[in-house]
Amino acid sequence: MKLNYKTTAYLGIIFLAISLFWQSYDLIIPKVLIDKFGLNQFQSGIVMALDNLIAVILLPIFGLISDKSNHKKGKRTFYIVIGTVLAAFAFMGLSFTDYIQTEKVKTTDIVESHYELAFNDVSDITLKSHWYTVIDAMKNERDLTYANNEITQDAYQSWYEDDYVTIKNILDDSETTLSTRDISKVQDAYYNYLSLRAFELTKEDPLVLFVFIATLIVAIIAMSIYRTPAVALMPDVTIKPLRTEANAIITLMGAIGGVLAVFILMVFGLSNASYGYYTPIFITVGILMLSTLIIFLKNIDEPKLVEKRIEVEHQMHLNITDAYEHPTQAFTKRKRLSLYLLLATIFFIFFSYNAVMSKISDYLPKVLNLEFYQWQFIVAQALIVLSILPMGLLSMILGRKKSMIYGLIMIIMSFGIVAFIGENQIYLTALVVVVAGFGWVLTGVNAYPMVVELSKGDNIGRYTGFYYMASMGAQIITPVLSGLLMDYSVFGRLTLFPYATLFAIVALIILIFVHHGDTQKMSRDDIRQLIESYRDKREK
Repeated sequence: MKLNYKTTAYLGIIFLAISLFWQSYDLIIPKVLIDKFGLNQFQSGIVMALDNLIAVILLPIFGLISDKSNHKKGKRTFYIVIGTVLAAFAFMGLSFTDYIQTEKVKTTDIVESHYELAFNDVSDITLKSHWYTVIDAMKNERDLTYANNEITQDAYQSWYEDDYVTIKNILDDSETTLSTRDISKVQDAYYNYLSLRAFELTKEDPLVLFVFIATLIVAIIAMSIYRTPAVALMPDVTIKPLRTEANAIITLMGAIGGVLAVFILMVFGLSNASYGYYTPIFITVGILMLSTLIIFLKNIDEPKLVEKRIEVEHQMHLNITDAYEHPTQAFTKRKRLSLYLLLATIFFIFFSYNAVMSKISDYLPKVLNLEFYQWQFIVAQALIVLSILPMGLLSMILGRKKSMIYGLIMIIMSFGIVAFIGENQIYLTALVVVVAGFGWVLTGVNAYPMVVELSKGDNIGRYTGFYYMASMGAQIITPVLSGLLMDYSVFGRLTLFPYATLFAIVALIILIFVHHGDTQKMSRDDIRQLIESYRDKREK
């Protein structure tokens, strides 16, 4: 009844690599698509949904295949090796297309004469006079491009009405300085212009974009090969009463991977410019993924750990009369309904949270005028990471469902406040990040154990697939839908957090009606009897 923290941490190192990949992916890929290839929010949302579309198909398949696998290294380890190696090399391969497209952008005047004119270090972006200078340069470029027949009249008219008139009307109606909201709207329209310029380059030679997306798909498929087996490995080697605690350690390792990704992006300057080279980031992430795989293989013997778990459960009668659930009982209608409602809850949690994560690298600098590398955000991330294990232990006291309810309330409060935060409010924004992070931890460490608690024990991979069908299904739709609303609603990027708040509320309402998969609290006497029984059997 005592978790082996060292072994669980070595299991979690694969989750560190997974989080390192996806955090880097979520922060880099939207910026590449929007800033360098010129896709709009809706189009980039479609590309960002590809990983989830592929995952929702492949994750259950590889979960089921790994359940039935017989490989001598273990039914999960084989897929972890193949997937990690392929994903790491494919991610490193993205650096070539990123470099080529960045070179193309830098041969034009987009960076020097427009981006740097608008966002140089000495200009005051609150002054309307600054923006008059910017839009004059923008209009001169568009007029010349149109006169040279490089764009059509419809394209020119569309830009004029959507971007130029929007900015000019705001400037004409403003005082000497712009309000925070007006600055956001002006910047939004100007970023649309910069993306439009990049998209015109992409249309001239779309092959680079096609190769970039094709390489991206290879990386996504590789991640789908081993993600479900990697997740299913933890319950494979951990007795049921300790899975929430083990999942907290796994989540902690994943969070460390996420923080490591942010640190790498900070070191190599993701936020310093929209048109920097990201090659060092792609290469570093790939090398670290391969390094974590080596550490995992040196320290984890899957068959031996599974055998040990089965032995302990048998000796403590946990496979017959579990303290939480009774897997030998029939899967009743009430349990089935709880499973469906729980999966719906997970769907809407990710519908909310992933909308934010897929757009935050675009939203943070362009709406709040803040950067990832600011020390306040680093401290916020550190606090979230440090909270994971205590939150897991707290969940064992409160119960899984109640912990998820508290977590969702924290997410709702945090996301709801962001819509009212103005530019440069770094401390308030960092505080909101901390509260939202605490809420995400409370929901994250409990959602997956609740799903697999309803499994029979020999089909954990299948139920892990169910979990990922719900979470990835949400992530297929939400980047596209949120991007569409951000592109075409009158509020632009400001739509993001009200949207996320709404669906977090929906998740909370559904969760209230889930009645299975939670922990049944064990008294001290129950725990003492189990331990004494286990010791007696070992002595015999």
